[in-house]
Amino acid sequence: MKYENLDVWKKSFSLSLFVYQVFNDLRDFGLKDQMCRCAVSVPSNIAEGYERYSDKERAYFLSVAKAEFFKLVVASS
Repeated sequence: MKYENLDVWKKSFSLSLFVYQVFNDLRDFGLKDQMCRCAVSVPSNIAEGYERYSDKERAYFLSVAKAEFFKLVVASS
C-alpha cells in the first residue's frame, strides 16, 4: 500500500490545497506563510513517516504531522 491510498493523507492533502485557496489573497504575509507551511507539513510528514521502516521512526513523523495540524488549528483561531 502506498501512502497516497491512506485516508488521512488524502484528507490532509485536501486540507493543504484548501488552506492555499482560502489564504491566497491574505495580506498578512506572516500568517499566510505560517498557515501554508503548516498545511503542507501535515501530508508531507505523514508520507515520510509511512515510508520509514521502523515503527519508532514512523511514530515520530506521525507525531510531527499531528503537531503541525494543531499548530494550524491554533493559528486559524
